[in-house]
Amino acid sequence: MARVKRGFVARRRRNRVLRKTEGYFGGRKNRFRQAVEVLNKAQAYAYVGRKHRKRDFRRLWITRINAAARLNGVTYSKFMGAVKKANIDVDRKIMADLAVHDPAAFKAIVAATGKTTK
Repeated sequence: MARVKRGFVARRRRNRVLRKTEGYFGGRKNRFRQAVEVLNKAQAYAYVGRKHRKRDFRRLWITRINAAARLNGVTYSKFMGAVKKANIDVDRKIMADLAVHDPAAFKAIVAATGKTTK
């Protein structure tokens, strides 16, 4: 029986890792063991980052809506409560976009909620 040489499989595995760490600083890009560690960490951060992005965008939308609502004489919490009560089905992403790019449409939504405007 002949011995098994792992050349191809092992090389393919190493090259796959090293390709993904291309551009990293120092030995992190060309030392396999170090590259594996840093790649695992990078993938973990990327996974968490995808969750954080959703969180961060929601915070941004709320800040924009609050700023526009205050320009129209109402606070964010009162405005969102009135939006729910008036059955206006516009999510925060769209509302924030309206607040920034179409203040007249946002003012119309505020008026439709029955809250006072300046």
